Amino acid sequence: MYNQSKLSELIRFARADAGFTVIDVYPGNGDWTRVFSDIVGPQGRVYSFVPAEVAHFKDDPVGRMRTLAKEPGRENVEAVSADLVAMPEVTQPADVIWLHLFYHDLHTALIQAGGATAADFNQAVYERLKPGGSYVIVDHAAAVGAGTSEAQSLHRIEPASVREEVEAAGFVLDAESTMLANKDDPHSSKVFDPSIKGKTDRFAFRFLRP
Repeated sequence: MYNQSKLSELIRFARADAGFTVIDVYPGNGDWTRVFSDIVGPQGRVYSFVPAEVAHFKDDPVGRMRTLAKEPGRENVEAVSADLVAMPEVTQPADVIWLHLFYHDLHTALIQAGGATAADFNQAVYERLKPGGSYVIVDHAAAVGAGTSEAQSLHRIEPASVREEVEAAGFVLDAESTMLANKDDPHSSKVFDPSIKGKTDRFAFRFLRP
């Protein structure tokens, strides 16, 4: 999805390192799980966490991550699945919790059908993250003033809303990046629309647990 320069910059932004424990939330095709597996090395751990709310998808996300964990050199990867807010029950304390293009889904009917809210999930992240650990969120930006209203329809969320919700859980904003910004994105199209797919205006936040 990203060229080598952007990928390297995102990796630095996440602040993962050898020996770390990383939780990759809703890992998709597993690209980031593999990236973090390489970074943390044999002394580290990567949890490829598939929320139970999406485990029924046709592409079998849990099975795919279990297969990934069996790849040569991936002994440090563990595929786990549970209700979104039960993440602390199936993982160990983490140095980095990573959400790539997923946070907005916390405001969709699919994720909330089981009763989970963004506030609940942010509290679960706080519980699972080590003091000083990083909670890193990369997502598609909605227009200023949209708040969370377009999470369902366009799969976008306003950065200010994300910051407000995460800080309300006790996190402190440590850094934000415009490395994935696109000023030519009109913010009016669904992120899957061919006119903007792969080129959406994106924001990146790194929060710390005090």
